[in-house]
Amino acid sequence: MTATSQPHLRLATPADTAALADLARRAVSAKFQHLYKPEDFATFMEAAHSDAKVAKEIADPGMRVAVIEEAGALIAFCKLVLKSTLPTGHSDARAPLELKQLYTDPARIGGGLGARLMAWAQAQAEEVGADEIQLTVYSENAEAQRFYHRYGFAKIADIEFWVGNHCDPEFLYAKPLVPETNGLSKSEQV
Repeated sequence: MTATSQPHLRLATPADTAALADLARRAVSAKFQHLYKPEDFATFMEAAHSDAKVAKEIADPGMRVAVIEEAGALIAFCKLVLKSTLPTGHSDARAPLELKQLYTDPARIGGGLGARLMAWAQAQAEEVGADEIQLTVYSENAEAQRFYHRYGFAKIADIEFWVGNHCDPEFLYAKPLVPETNGLSKSEQV
């Protein structure tokens, strides 16, 4: 593999809107569409993954959206909300960051793209001074739960997630972040 064929991680730009929305719709459909009535799924997809919604997220200064691109095609992405919008009262975090979505092209799952995006998300959280990364995961999505456990996330609450008129049981996960200590041991910190 040459250096030019290596998938490239970068921030999304407005020019990525249509491709990013398409990737999101394909990834979500492949994993979850079979669970819902067509009208519920269509309502959810329009609200969460339309071109207009994606364009708004890319432009939002309170969000960061990263994509992984290979040969001109988007193959994975991650969306972060710099100040979590998830339910409060389940954690002692004062400045949590929300990992909103992390998806890979269904044909590329298992190739390390998720790990690259998770490393990026962690670095972003540290850069903005977040003390915790929070996310939600479908209660029956054991694959995603295993993925997040590998990175130190743990379930902190049961919550709900709505897909159209359908309510799913969802888990709120969190990973506390250790503040930067400037190389000092705990005993040396004031």
